[in-house]
Amino acid sequence: MSGGKSWLQWQAMNGSMTVSERSGFPAVTWPSPEQSTGLYVHVPFCSSTCDFCAFYQEQPEAGQIRRYLAGVAREAALVPTPARIDTVFIGGGTPGLLAPRDLARLLEVIRARCGGSPREWSIELAPGSVSPERLAVLREGGVTRISLGVQSFQPALLEALGRRHSLAQIERAWERIHGAGFASVNLDLMFALPGQTAEEWAADVRRAVELGPDHLSTYCLTFEEDTRLWLKLSQGRVRLDAEFEARLYEVTWAQLAAAGYAQYEVSNFARPGHACAHNMSTWRMGQWIGLGPSAASQQGDWRGSNIADLEAWLTAIERGERLTGERTRLTPALLAEDAVIFGLRMNAGVNLAPWRRRVPELPWLALDAELATLEAEGMLQRSADTLRLTPRGRLLADALAVRIIAALETGVPA
Repeated sequence: MSGGKSWLQWQAMNGSMTVSERSGFPAVTWPSPEQSTGLYVHVPFCSSTCDFCAFYQEQPEAGQIRRYLAGVAREAALVPTPARIDTVFIGGGTPGLLAPRDLARLLEVIRARCGGSPREWSIELAPGSVSPERLAVLREGGVTRISLGVQSFQPALLEALGRRHSLAQIERAWERIHGAGFASVNLDLMFALPGQTAEEWAADVRRAVELGPDHLSTYCLTFEEDTRLWLKLSQGRVRLDAEFEARLYEVTWAQLAAAGYAQYEVSNFARPGHACAHNMSTWRMGQWIGLGPSAASQQGDWRGSNIADLEAWLTAIERGERLTGERTRLTPALLAEDAVIFGLRMNAGVNLAPWRRRVPELPWLALDAELATLEAEGMLQRSADTLRLTPRGRLLADALAVRIIAALETGVPA
């Protein structure tokens, strides 16, 4: 897994949601009964834990994988049937730890739940887990998109992150994936790593571009609590440098634009036709179903998560219970707030007009005042009711989100 993804993206893809219930508001009504739904499947198994990773994982023991697969099938049968499942994302953990026969079983369960193959079907793979046999199962099973967790092409930096793959494994994994003919391939890279120089990061981006993937995700390293990296930060063994991070962001954007990759979200770049549909739907407040321990869902009236414990999740599923972790009741106001925050992370921006009509009770005057201030500060641009962050605003997207949330929740500009 890589670090630095936006909060909601982690929730949809990796099931690490921690929320509290809100009540006393009308239930949400989704824009259209034909709206597509995404499916996220969390595979919790890892052979080791990277220094930066805070996501739920287990080292597999005998019989666990078989019981996990049976649990996913049982949970899938508990989910209310949506109009259609349009995108699938399998993450973890390390999905590639599953043996080919187990991968085939998981894909079979997903296809049955989707009523066929979705239009986009992604899976995360670590370089050391890529084999011809696994790739053949994925192709035959309907997977269309591979996301390869490279992180860096610098052996010393991989070691500093606690990653277990080598440069040779990255190169071999790329050759195998590229030769297998998947419709789309993404490479995950990370920057602002402990000890990393600007020159090393530029070299990583340059090498990734040379390989020619359809999509690139470049995440700034984040320090999550309860990780070895967080401990090193607290001990002063590594440090944060916001100015250095900002320079790397800007250099990356320029380097990838020159190479023909269009930025469509703060950390994501794609050639035409290869933006990740699953993530786009998430950021636009689409519905998604999460299967597996710790996986999050946003469907119907609720956003919630499964418990982050394999045995407890299996026990709950056997009782016919899902979303036994913390959860929140969805309201139009909550969705509108998130739509603004995460819509602004996308280069296309967010159109407020439909949300004004749908949620007239929001403190729009306070939000408009805050947005006017941000516009005057050069952080965003407005065209009618469509908002887009400027390049400077994208560098400060998280800080701007705090100001916007404060205006919406207090009714007073920050």
